Amino acid sequence: MTQERPTFSPFWHRVRLMKPRLRPHVQITRQHYRGRRWHVVHDPTSNQFYRLNPIAHDFVGMLDGSRDVETAWNASLQKFGDAAPTQNEIIQLIGQLYQSNLLSVDTSPETEQLLRRGRERLKQKAAAQVIGIMYLKIRAFNPDRILTACEPILRPVLNRWGFIAWCALVLWAVYALVPHFSALARQFSENRIFDPEFLWLVPAAYVVTKAIHEFGHGVICKRFGGQVPEFGFMLLVMFPSPYVDASAAWAFPSKWQRIAVGAGGMMFELTVAALAAFAWVWSVQQNQDNSILARLSFNVMLSSSFATILFNANPLMRFDGYYILADLLEVPNLAQRSNKILLQAIQKHIYRLKNLTPPATDPAEKAILVVYGILAGMYRIFLFFSITLFILGQFFAIGLVLAIWTAAAWFILPVGKLIHWLASAPALAEHRARAVLTTLAIVALFAVGLGVIPMPDRRHGTGVVESTVRDSLHYGTDGFVLAVHKRPGDRVAAGDPIVTLENRELLERKRSMQSQLDEFAISERDAVNRGDPATVSMAVERITVARENLMEVNRRIDMLVVRAPHDGRVAGADPADRLGGFVKRGDPVCDIVDPSTVRVAATLDQRQAAWLFEKAAAESLPLQCDVRLISDVNQILPADRFVVVPAGQRVLPSGALGFSGGGAFETDSKDESGRVTKRPQFNVTIYAADPANMAALTYPGERVKVRFKLPNKPFLAQWLDRLHNEIQGRVHL
Repeated sequence: MTQERPTFSPFWHRVRLMKPRLRPHVQITRQHYRGRRWHVVHDPTSNQFYRLNPIAHDFVGMLDGSRDVETAWNASLQKFGDAAPTQNEIIQLIGQLYQSNLLSVDTSPETEQLLRRGRERLKQKAAAQVIGIMYLKIRAFNPDRILTACEPILRPVLNRWGFIAWCALVLWAVYALVPHFSALARQFSENRIFDPEFLWLVPAAYVVTKAIHEFGHGVICKRFGGQVPEFGFMLLVMFPSPYVDASAAWAFPSKWQRIAVGAGGMMFELTVAALAAFAWVWSVQQNQDNSILARLSFNVMLSSSFATILFNANPLMRFDGYYILADLLEVPNLAQRSNKILLQAIQKHIYRLKNLTPPATDPAEKAILVVYGILAGMYRIFLFFSITLFILGQFFAIGLVLAIWTAAAWFILPVGKLIHWLASAPALAEHRARAVLTTLAIVALFAVGLGVIPMPDRRHGTGVVESTVRDSLHYGTDGFVLAVHKRPGDRVAAGDPIVTLENRELLERKRSMQSQLDEFAISERDAVNRGDPATVSMAVERITVARENLMEVNRRIDMLVVRAPHDGRVAGADPADRLGGFVKRGDPVCDIVDPSTVRVAATLDQRQAAWLFEKAAAESLPLQCDVRLISDVNQILPADRFVVVPAGQRVLPSGALGFSGGGAFETDSKDESGRVTKRPQFNVTIYAADPANMAALTYPGERVKVRFKLPNKPFLAQWLDRLHNEIQGRVHL
């Protein structure tokens, strides 16, 4: 269905007699998107771009400086009929081309136009820098000559064969890392990235690898004939990151050339990561994993691989992945048009405006724009809070200023634009009162819905089922684990074997002692037959000592079989993990618990546990708590009582709650038990409303999710409370 468009505009008299023309140095490149032909207009002096459809290109082609706008429009109407642009669209097209420095008008001097437009562009650029203070750009120099000199050297590998070789290099590096994955994980868990002794390597490696990244963009852009007029530094969250202006790729006729420029930086950086991986593997093989070379290659390898993939390849940010996705989908100006289509949807369905010009007419393209706009908006909010909280935790004063500034730019400024639109938008001339009332109604609806109406308040934690009766078993002697008879979760009776050890040394010692005891017995009989009382007495003493030693050896041999001390269930560590290995006396085996008396030991993050003490201070507040089994998420066990340890703890109730046990809490890599956390947590003991039911459905050692039901509060109060606790936990206020 064709959308109705108003043909005439009340402002047509302002432009109808103008005789504009494209500036002489403007370049036009033909491109194809979704089977349709488009034209990209490019000003090399200002590096400005504008995309025209075939009808708009035909209209602009008629503007030669001698033909006025109305004459060109009438010719377009005769040529294209209903598909010709309307007067409003003509005004918008001329204005955008003029603002992009692509169009000149003879009604005022050319120099004055250029200066005025230059000042306007500078103002717009400065405003964008002020709004995006977290991504401040500082220009350094023009790298075009350097890239022009380097491009012929690299030209032999900047082709499909070079791409195949690059893929082989990266795969080879991954293959080389696989045998050393445990060493890599160990260094990562030991926080080798931020080791104070080598902390200077982090910014140095980052800046150098990002400079190589940007060099990749620039040299591939030169490979396809583009210009790279700018190199500088972007302050990403106050940290310098190099950048180049490779926007000349936007005018390339082939989308694969544009994609190559977008991916070139990541390819160059991943090449550096592959070379660093080989250097790190060599250092590990030479047992030099603590050398400067190993630390440097480790930092370069991680910063040039994971960081590149997570950030540069992320299409929701205006980095490489965004431009690659736009070309792959053949949807240019993806971000701007996504915002525009969402704004038009609001104007159409909420403010009931008509005759709007959509940024896309193809249904598939519309769907892409809507989905991308929603995802990008959600990610933008997430990014704002995550970056702000990170900076607040590191540099409170700077983080506070950035938070206020960015919140004003990203949230308060759009509100100001909305108010200005309501007050002055020509489209609202006949319905301004209705639009204002609609806006006030929406604001009131959100205010009541978020700030007044009480809603369920739920806080979550993780826990592990434990028994009130718990005995820890330890190995009574040294030996090799020969057999494991019971695993965690198995029921045992008193005396049942759990683990059997093997110790051949003890068996040999027993045989030796038995032989020695036989010799002492023979000596005693000989002394008795000779009638030598002194020798008999000495032989009796030797026999007594030998029998005691033999009893001790027999006792230790009996300990080679670890048995259950009482009826119960095996919990804790899995003895099978040490099958075939050597264990020492005193090493833990597992726990034997009484499954009939269980409770939940839960742990809450310190930053989100303030409500526990509010509850303790207000005993009258009702509390409900549910325990959900991870093994059976549909099974919910209600609880009616809990006990809070009134101070932060760094020891988890169970190793199953830490990273090594599959839990969510980061543990100290130097602690072998896996229970010591890096940050204090709050431990809560929870008792079920029906202990017998919990005992029947769970077993000690099983992980659970805990949900606390607090008194209902409006969403806004809940969000502010969580934000306050998050900030307080990070900056230690």
